[in-house]
Amino acid sequence: MPAVTVPVWAWAAFVAFVIAMLALDVFVLHRRAHEVSLREAGLWSAVWIVLGLGFCGLVWAWAGGATAQDYLAGYLIEKSLSVDNIFLFAAIFSAFAIPARYQHRVLMLGIIGALVMRAGFIAAGISLLEAIHPVIYVFGAVLLLAAFNMLRGGTHAAPEQSLALRWLRRWLPVTEQPHGQRFFLRAGHGKRSGRLLATPLLLALVVVETTDVIFAVDSIPAILAVTTDPFVVYTSNVFALLGMRALYFLLAGAAGRLRYLRPGLAVILAAVAVKLLLADVVQFPAWSAPAFITVVLAVAAAASLRGTRPRAELARPKPMCPGRVSRFRSEDSRLLSRTDEADRVGHLAFF
Repeated sequence: MPAVTVPVWAWAAFVAFVIAMLALDVFVLHRRAHEVSLREAGLWSAVWIVLGLGFCGLVWAWAGGATAQDYLAGYLIEKSLSVDNIFLFAAIFSAFAIPARYQHRVLMLGIIGALVMRAGFIAAGISLLEAIHPVIYVFGAVLLLAAFNMLRGGTHAAPEQSLALRWLRRWLPVTEQPHGQRFFLRAGHGKRSGRLLATPLLLALVVVETTDVIFAVDSIPAILAVTTDPFVVYTSNVFALLGMRALYFLLAGAAGRLRYLRPGLAVILAAVAVKLLLADVVQFPAWSAPAFITVVLAVAAAASLRGTRPRAELARPKPMCPGRVSRFRSEDSRLLSRTDEADRVGHLAFF
């Protein structure tokens, strides 16, 4: 088992804080299902970033600048990699046709499961490094492979092809449409009367959880390349994961605009892999990791914003003469009235 680097009361206080925040989210803020607005998502994203960076300040005051810089590097690695995972979550919800108002519930349970699994992965990873030192080179090779796959544009497998999902479908019948926020229900009539059925929300949750297991294979070795302090590794993971839900609703539709994000992440993973492989030869200063990650993310973000400008200018509509404008407006109004009527019929059929 990894060595305990902080008092037990510090662990207990941190776990109590996490449980309190999760309870606030589940039983107060999202007691009733609703579609998360951009304003709400932006506000909570800012709150979680402030909390994550504020905790870095706490670590600095308590354990010194070097430990705080290790925490910051781990937080930035996990936060940046989670953005790539967000776009995969969007594909999962689209594949299973999960309405926007129910997506937060799936993400919440998925992140609770991820918090538990990450604790196990981190403990196992640190124990392996302490018991078998050459494992460090295996972790480095895994990160280099992940960086190469990301750089060449490798894509994730389709959500419907998940092995866990195929196993679940084999043992549990699945309804065709969601039934509110329910993950299970009992069939009321027909051949399946009284039988337990899974809803698409359960399928999405299973895929989200298995996706996080795969995601941890990259993120955990990346953070262990920075530090093996279990408290620093786990707390940086937790703050990044807790902010992922709000960040999802803020960025889920921006995959096309962040076109240079994956190359930037590939550079970060490759650099972390090199740091891990050279750990026995070169000692990098503590400030180098957060500084490098910040510069790479800033360059990737600036390049993405710059790359979207020409498309926006090309997509800008050209002015038309007044006569044609009036004709198009009348045609558009008729088309919108027909669309509104179709939407009302569709909504009645859904509910």
